[in-house]
Amino acid sequence: MADQEIQVALQRIYVKDLSFESPNPVEVFGQNWKPQVNVEMQTRNRKIAESAYEVSLEMTITAKNGEKNAFVIEVEQAGIFVIKGLEGENLRRLMGTFCLTILFPYLRETVDSLCLKGSFPPLVLAPINFDQLYEQSMKQQHQQQQQQPDQPHA
Repeated sequence: MADQEIQVALQRIYVKDLSFESPNPVEVFGQNWKPQVNVEMQTRNRKIAESAYEVSLEMTITAKNGEKNAFVIEVEQAGIFVIKGLEGENLRRLMGTFCLTILFPYLRETVDSLCLKGSFPPLVLAPINFDQLYEQSMKQQHQQQQQQPDQPHA
């Protein structure tokens, strides 16, 4: 089989879902600002057409100042990528690393902007090494598969 040329083209980047909540602004603004920030992240991808995939990066950021929730941001940044010449694990790896690396700066800017619009100090999310996270995830899956006993086939 001849090597097929790999093509990756970004078609569109967009905010798919967005939420900003500040349940206790009066109490929080009156305190010295020393937040505890928790970040949760999920990724998704799905085939939407021939060679076209929607890849999304979701984050929930919760900032507490003392005992009070200062704000909660939920954002899903997504993109449509046309990917040709890759299948299986190579395709999953590209979507789980390269595509997320493209989306992250847009999500990061959205989070920072929302904090400022909510009258909070800027929140600049630290860079994420999606290649390293992907490798860790693959190792975890491999270990889990090794720990599961073989199931008899019916």
